[in-house]
Amino acid sequence: MTKIEMVRNHLIENKKITSWEAIQLYRATRLSAIIFNLRKQGMNIRTREKAYRDSNDNPAYFAEYILEE
Repeated sequence: MTKIEMVRNHLIENKKITSWEAIQLYRATRLSAIIFNLRKQGMNIRTREKAYRDSNDNPAYFAEYILEE
């Protein structure tokens, strides 16, 4: 199974994924490229920017990809 297929299945089952989850679960280090390809295949995936504080207490952001129905 390809990484694209694994991420597609993850989105179908869980409705969302982050880069960190993709790396941990599937060793997929280029999630944005996978999402780009899935969108080209017709999947309706929304990007949500999530804020957090890094280890130095600085504001930082990461993307969460959400499968829209």
